[in-house]
Amino acid sequence: MKAARWTLGIVGDLLVTAGLLLLLFVGWQLWWTDVTANRTQDATVSTLTRDFAETPAPTGPTSEQPKAVPFGKAFAIVRIPRLGADYARPLLQGTSRDVLEDGIGHYDGTAGPGAIGNFAVAGHRTTYGRPFHDIDKLRTGDVVVVETKTAYSVYAVKRHEIVAPTDVQVIAPVPDKPGAKPTERWMTMTACHPKYSAAQRYVVFAELVKTYPRADGLPAGTLAVPKGA
Repeated sequence: MKAARWTLGIVGDLLVTAGLLLLLFVGWQLWWTDVTANRTQDATVSTLTRDFAETPAPTGPTSEQPKAVPFGKAFAIVRIPRLGADYARPLLQGTSRDVLEDGIGHYDGTAGPGAIGNFAVAGHRTTYGRPFHDIDKLRTGDVVVVETKTAYSVYAVKRHEIVAPTDVQVIAPVPDKPGAKPTERWMTMTACHPKYSAAQRYVVFAELVKTYPRADGLPAGTLAVPKGA
């Protein structure tokens, strides 16, 4: 009996320890990764803002071509007024796990900001700064601004869709129409769905309204927070 009680005691202690370690891991995943990622992403936005200001701005319309951007490099800033007046996240080339820990990722092979085709991006909905945590709050007509060293590309949200992770047609040159020749300028934002799960993908489609050269700046009120946000 004494040996059995001793064994049960050891097992109980091990289970308690395992439970505490699991709680610490969950806390690290859901909280600490946000803290460290937000610091990194804020620093990247600050660096991009400074670099953009120091780069001579062209006066004609232009777009950033992704093929010229090295994998993992930050090349743009994404601003979404619906998600807050201070919402600004770095956009990096690629969508690998390491890249998405540092900001929003641009799908290789898709169009660049402001270009004809489908400018497709991905972001975490939980952990690592969760840039697309509230992607489901975007409404039709909401503005998404993509700022590069050459231009501001302003998109307006058109529709939402929930798909399986294997439904890659959402990032086709013409969203949801594989093989079709693109004539319009789309932006597709993807994130895991539901929150705290990767069972599906939440997708938001936005269409380009206009591209403004950096020399011209953005029209007043473009980044104003929508009423009710």
